[in-house]
Amino acid sequence: MNFSPPLAEAILIRRYKRFLADVRLPDGREITLHCPNTGAMLGCAEPGSRVWYSLSNNPARKYPGTWELVETAGRHLACINTARANALVEEALREGRIAALAGYSELRREVVIGGEGSRLDFVLSGHALRPDEHCHVEVKSVTLALPDGSGAFPDAVTARGTRHLRELLALREQGQRAVLLFCVQHTGIACVRPASHIDPLYAATLWQAVVGGVEVMAWRSAIYVPCMHLHDSIPVDLQAV
Repeated sequence: MNFSPPLAEAILIRRYKRFLADVRLPDGREITLHCPNTGAMLGCAEPGSRVWYSLSNNPARKYPGTWELVETAGRHLACINTARANALVEEALREGRIAALAGYSELRREVVIGGEGSRLDFVLSGHALRPDEHCHVEVKSVTLALPDGSGAFPDAVTARGTRHLRELLALREQGQRAVLLFCVQHTGIACVRPASHIDPLYAATLWQAVVGGVEVMAWRSAIYVPCMHLHDSIPVDLQAV
């Protein structure tokens, strides 16, 4: 995935009201960016950090700049735009680069499941060896890096994430394939663990989902200022933080 047009660099002044961030440009001017992340962004929103942002030419946007990347402690790069996680995973799925999810000929996005209008990120179908199988995939972006090199999810209480786990478990109980894929958007993370110290209900529900047959995997992104892509599979450690 290439950033086009190329990203611009700035220094973070502050992130506030969840969706806004003030930054200082190299020429000294200050502008406000849209922050596309509803989480706590622990370790990814420190004032004084180097950040990179994209610009939109949509005249209807109040804030044309969107915060994309940040340099974190240890000079690692993290992508704080959670929408990029789905795009990265979709790109990898279409190219057959995720071996455990390869072989499907059809990919559908944002598929409604159940009677409450809930959606999961992807449904894969048309597998040559298992033509009747539907594989439901939910993607979660991981940017919370811990001192030991592991990453934790979530970085804030997530009722929505817990609901998605229950929906995946229900699909598995119906005989369908159900997958939770952690898209790690932080170059300093080597494995993923449930953040029970932040959301114990999510951690407990994750364990229930795994016991019930939901597959859990994690893929790490390679992040460069010009581009990023899913690079490699990393372990998921179900031992809670």
